[in-house]
Amino acid sequence: MNDAVDRANGALAIDVKGLNKRFGDKHVVNDLTMQVARGEIFGFLGPNGSGKTTSIRMMCGLLTPDSGSGTCLGFDILKQAAEIKRNVGYMTQRFSYWEDLSIRENLEFVARVYAMPNRREAVDRALEDLGLQSRAAQLAGSLSGGWKQRLALAACLLHEPKLLLLDEPTAGVDPKARRDFWEQLHQLAAHGISVLVSTHYMDEAERCHKLAYIAYGRLLAQGTAAEVVAGQHLATWSVEGDDLAALSIQLQGQPGVEQTVAFGTALHVTGKDAGQLEQTLKRLAGAHHRIQPTETSLEDVFIHMMSGAQDNMAVQPVPGKAGKAAP
Repeated sequence: MNDAVDRANGALAIDVKGLNKRFGDKHVVNDLTMQVARGEIFGFLGPNGSGKTTSIRMMCGLLTPDSGSGTCLGFDILKQAAEIKRNVGYMTQRFSYWEDLSIRENLEFVARVYAMPNRREAVDRALEDLGLQSRAAQLAGSLSGGWKQRLALAACLLHEPKLLLLDEPTAGVDPKARRDFWEQLHQLAAHGISVLVSTHYMDEAERCHKLAYIAYGRLLAQGTAAEVVAGQHLATWSVEGDDLAALSIQLQGQPGVEQTVAFGTALHVTGKDAGQLEQTLKRLAGAHHRIQPTETSLEDVFIHMMSGAQDNMAVQPVPGKAGKAAP
């Protein structure tokens, strides 16, 4: 067995420690340490501008960190970027293929870029695996978001990578196409392909084997969805009734109340001091609303973590001068 295969068969697809990246005076990624197991779907979450894309690019050797170290598929991210690229499929946020070429022509071009032997067979297999045969002659520019997504995934898989890095791949895609896409990811993981995917969708996060949440350059939590929720030690109550918007305003700043978030016809009220939270709700909402404890959701947790994170892109005030936050 050759060296590349030996490396790819290791227990960890990604193993990075202390990654840092600055752009000018902005610390975009701050001491990131992460591990992704082989055959694992690892969800990477965080607000816009949190450093997710920069982190993904450092992990696969596309961007050199200012400090830190690590491996991707057993290859050193600082010294063996070329070897990593040959074994990784990277799907960007924006559709990056040629809109004036057909689906087949796009895949054939990608196959030539990778200098793949038996290119025709590889393209035919990709078309079949992703259900693209019936549209093989259609121009990429005329495809809907869901079909463009399939083409992008087919191109990523063409050279049979051991790891997929997917940067918000389902943005702007309809719910059915998102569901089908995730079914495909789980099939790939079952065959030993590791997947690192960034997403804003909580339903997608819950379909990952493990999660990491990064906010403004810092990793705040990682683990399974259940571990991430349990690790925040939050109590949550659901409140139903009239004029929940006014109640939300009234509850802000009250003992035990750390956040209020509207969920459809209910208001989720969350805090770490379960006793104080219950007393406050019974005092202010109990007589006029239906209140009951409820499970803390992943979305409750992420909103809570985001609210406590400091924006590393905000303009910091200069001592002795008035300063204002970035818009």
